[in-house]
Amino acid sequence: MSKIQMRTPLVEMDGDEMTRVIWKMIKDELLLPYIDLKTEYYDLGLVHRDETDDQVTLDSAEATRKYGVAVKCATITPNKARVEEYHLKKMYKSPNGTIRAALDGTVFRAPILVRGIEPYVRTWTRPIVMARHAYGDVYKNTEIRAEGPGRAELIFTAEDGTVTRKTIHDFKGAGIIQGIHNTDASIEGFARSCFAYALDARMDLWFSTKDTISKTYDANFRDIFERVYETEFKEAFDAAGLEYFYTLIDDAVARVIRSEGGFVWALKNYDGDVMSDMMATSFGSLAMMTSILVSPDGIYEYEAAHGTVQRHYYKYLKGESTSTNSVATIYAWTGALRKRGELDELPELVHFADALDRSVLGTIEDGKMTGDLALISTLPKVEKLDTEGFIKAVRERLEREL
Repeated sequence: MSKIQMRTPLVEMDGDEMTRVIWKMIKDELLLPYIDLKTEYYDLGLVHRDETDDQVTLDSAEATRKYGVAVKCATITPNKARVEEYHLKKMYKSPNGTIRAALDGTVFRAPILVRGIEPYVRTWTRPIVMARHAYGDVYKNTEIRAEGPGRAELIFTAEDGTVTRKTIHDFKGAGIIQGIHNTDASIEGFARSCFAYALDARMDLWFSTKDTISKTYDANFRDIFERVYETEFKEAFDAAGLEYFYTLIDDAVARVIRSEGGFVWALKNYDGDVMSDMMATSFGSLAMMTSILVSPDGIYEYEAAHGTVQRHYYKYLKGESTSTNSVATIYAWTGALRKRGELDELPELVHFADALDRSVLGTIEDGKMTGDLALISTLPKVEKLDTEGFIKAVRERLEREL
């Protein structure tokens, strides 16, 4: 079989630790034998980010804006321990946060459902799609360590020189201060993306914040969502028989647990980060959730919703066997390839992505899976495979699919 030809490159962002190992396995076993893969490669591994003072992350975001579609491996956001481990120049910010700030948009995360892996919440019979705002909040913050007594103030200087000043806190001793922000333009883009996605997916849309406490910041999100809905989407929602529903995040959490699923849940940046991990685990595994960043101007970045699997990587370095789930990382590649095929009108590339997705699910439904799924599978006969063994099993099925 001749290799599928691509017209436009994907932006490829390599990552860290065990997911970097898996990244290469996926390319070698599942992609390069079938596709004349064209990518513009950026190494977002922590070592190279440090070598470039994180400029490579900004460059990868700019390339994504140029080519329109990117696929990203999981990366490390360093804490103090990581700075020491990797001998870094400084504690770099989240590469995901940097890329999202550059591209704006919304992160949509959806569980990968497969027979034999049942949600922990027994009422969930349909998927719940997380829509996470991808700009601002703590991911674009400014922080100060107050070493002693003093006054912390919030100051805004308007373009005309007018100054608005509020006291945050009068410190009697040491403490910490954090400043976060957002923009109306970004929130409006977030709202439109959520309503458009829900309409396309034929799902109700839920949105929740904590506007009873954050009476300006969170209330602004609430008001913008309501205005965008009433002026731009209400008529289409009514015609489709769909509902837009706003409530406090406390109430939303309780309602989500009691629901049967089948809706889009829109959340601010940090709320979406935390809740999507909870949702992924509840549906079976962190490695069974897709993550797509969609910008208002039609740019797409696909990644897995989980981290770099640090514990498995240390085992791998010792030569020990690992059984690391690669499903979400494979789906990141198939999502990017499918979108590239759609944009470039390459039906054979779309067909390949669909075939690879079916091969992944079919392998699991045949009882062949990694350890995280083997522990929770309801299938009568399960074979636990190591990291490479699962990818090879997927390739065997892919050969039959093609």
